[in-house]
Amino acid sequence: MTEKEKMLRGEWHDANFDDTLLKERRNAESHCYDFNIARPGSSEQITALKNLLGTELPDGLTVLAPVYFDYGPYTHFGKGTFVNHGCYFMDGGGIHIGENVFIGPYCGFYTASHPLNYADRNKGLERVLPIVVGDNCWFGANVSVLQGVTIGTGCVIAAGSVVTKDIPDNCLVAGVPATIKKRIEQ
Repeated sequence: MTEKEKMLRGEWHDANFDDTLLKERRNAESHCYDFNIARPGSSEQITALKNLLGTELPDGLTVLAPVYFDYGPYTHFGKGTFVNHGCYFMDGGGIHIGENVFIGPYCGFYTASHPLNYADRNKGLERVLPIVVGDNCWFGANVSVLQGVTIGTGCVIAAGSVVTKDIPDNCLVAGVPATIKKRIEQ
């Protein structure tokens, strides 16, 4: 089994030294560069984003520069989603963002973790798990979402929060780690 196949299955894999994964990340870095230096809203910027994500863009998607992806094609955005400046998508495990999601500046979505044991970590081992975000969510500035987390529809994640566990629909969460502060009546 290849390291990429292991990655896509959520197994421990060599993320740091595998030529295939390194090539894919370099390719994403190149497309991010093209997107980030292009004139905002220009055809060059839109083309760079399409090349980065490897697909046509959903209606109403807005992504502001700079933005960073580890791979690109493993991140999927729904219609009407807005991504503010400085966001990072560590998307080896897959990131699925629903429709009409507002993502504040400097948010990070991190699907990867590394072994606690430094000998294994130094071998380049990594494990990725998907992140799933429902429709109509709002992320304040500087939110971090960690691997394996599912956030339900209609949630609000307060600025500076670190989301480490699943959040049910229609919740306001805040803190480090983020906890439910109240249910939101929709």
